[in-house]
Amino acid sequence: MSVAQHERVPVLEVEALSKSFGGVQAVERVSFTLSSSELLAMIGPNGAGKTTCFNMLNGQLRPDAGAVRLNGRSILGLSPQSIWRLGVGRTFQITATFASMTVRENVQMVLINYHRRSRALWRPAENHYIDEAMTLLECVGMDRQYDRACGVLAYGDLKRVELAIALANEPKLLLMDEPTAGMAPRERMELMQLTAEIVHERGIAVLFTEHDMDVVFAHADRIMVLNRGELISEGPPMAVRSNKKVQEIYLGSGAAHGVEIS
Repeated sequence: MSVAQHERVPVLEVEALSKSFGGVQAVERVSFTLSSSELLAMIGPNGAGKTTCFNMLNGQLRPDAGAVRLNGRSILGLSPQSIWRLGVGRTFQITATFASMTVRENVQMVLINYHRRSRALWRPAENHYIDEAMTLLECVGMDRQYDRACGVLAYGDLKRVELAIALANEPKLLLMDEPTAGMAPRERMELMQLTAEIVHERGIAVLFTEHDMDVVFAHADRIMVLNRGELISEGPPMAVRSNKKVQEIYLGSGAAHGVEIS
């Protein structure tokens, strides 16, 4: 039986998460639960608190109040590296790969770090975790380009490499910050469809932010909407789309048609 066929279980539990900067309340008592094999979209206008939430979940910011549990274990106060080792992967709005290294070497470097083989770096990275790297690249459709330098890849292909890198620590939770930013509409849909297939197969919980509403409504299992740090709506895509407050604050008159909001 594949992972996708098992009952979904809670992976991430967030309770009353809050953060302020000076007199500005960036995030105010945000609570939600995310289960395995589920894609949860976090949307909202600029300044809604989405990035602040992400940075608290992966240890880059410490909350003023609240609780964050990964598989029942509190991860508050842990460093980003420690949280990563517990199985939290992340992709960023701007890709971060080593341009002069090959596609496979970029993935191998992360595998070396994950398996704590940094002392072996006096040997070329290409000698470590070859099979594991190729398996990840095959998963994202980049195995045939394994020997190309990342600096010469098309942007859509770089995003696929970044996804392979994010899977290298065998994540239970994947945080994706604007995963389709800078991509053409067709590439956006293809990348998110690939992501959905992978996470459903592997039972990974995914929290992602996205400004393209076509992508959000096509691939999210649930949607949560933030505005000025507060959670104003959460639920299935159609329920969120029809929410009058969400339409007024964020989606606008194009809500019924899934238009892109920038």
